[in-house]
Amino acid sequence: MSSGALDRIIANNKVAEETLAALKREFSMCKDELVNRKIEEIQKENEDLRKQVEIAKQQLIQLETANGKKQIPLPQSKLSAETVKEEKPIEQVTQVKEEGKQQVKKEKPEKQKKEKAPATAAPAQTVEIIDVGRLDMRVGKIIEVQKHPDADSLYLEKIDVGEENPRTVVSGLVKFIPIEQMQNRMVIALCNLKPAKMRGVTSEAMVMCASTPEKVEIMDPPSNSIPGDLVSCEGFTRNPDQPFMNPKKKIFETVAPDLKVNEDLIGTYKGAQLFVEGKGPIKSQTLKNVIIK
Repeated sequence: MSSGALDRIIANNKVAEETLAALKREFSMCKDELVNRKIEEIQKENEDLRKQVEIAKQQLIQLETANGKKQIPLPQSKLSAETVKEEKPIEQVTQVKEEGKQQVKKEKPEKQKKEKAPATAAPAQTVEIIDVGRLDMRVGKIIEVQKHPDADSLYLEKIDVGEENPRTVVSGLVKFIPIEQMQNRMVIALCNLKPAKMRGVTSEAMVMCASTPEKVEIMDPPSNSIPGDLVSCEGFTRNPDQPFMNPKKKIFETVAPDLKVNEDLIGTYKGAQLFVEGKGPIKSQTLKNVIIK
């Protein structure tokens, strides 16, 4: 190969390298310019969107204010002075009042429904009252009594509580009260306990007694009472559960600790007298300041 041909190859190679370098520079410049231009476009679009959002928020505030919805102030976004001037929400409230209702109905029916929903207060949860008013205590008369056939410590009684048929009642009173004092005796019977079997016999009520570990006395109704008379308590509404109290709610167990005989032998609940309307209070014979059960 001649030296002249070699020189031309070297020269062409140099020109090619210079051309390639120039093209790289131009490509880099074009790329940077394109990227910068795209960034500017996106930034401008974001700014326009922010302005549109702020304008929409202001319009919504105006519509809600015109319809009487109270607004809670929040920190406002930074907008240009021109945008803020364009909005003037306070000055436009008067103009929007007439159009507000129609626009809200046409443009934002779902929004309006959501706003109205909180206005309807949720119903208050009912608190169940447990007191002596839930107990169905009545005057009763023992018309028949015998010892339980399968338990020496229990009496088996038939008690008239003012219903068509007497109720069968099992009472653990053999140890404390002679059978002669049980026959034809007037008593206070708790009539809405759930019937329960005691030694094979279903008991349908409970005889209320003033009680200590050593001594028990049957609570006496007023002397002029008759079977079926209702026992009430001062200051408490008589509203007994029927036909019987739900054992799971522990109503009697909750009330029982506050059933007591006071210093004057009178039966009470939380210090309020237990009585038969128009006839007088229920009483023990001698026991004072003891529980009733």
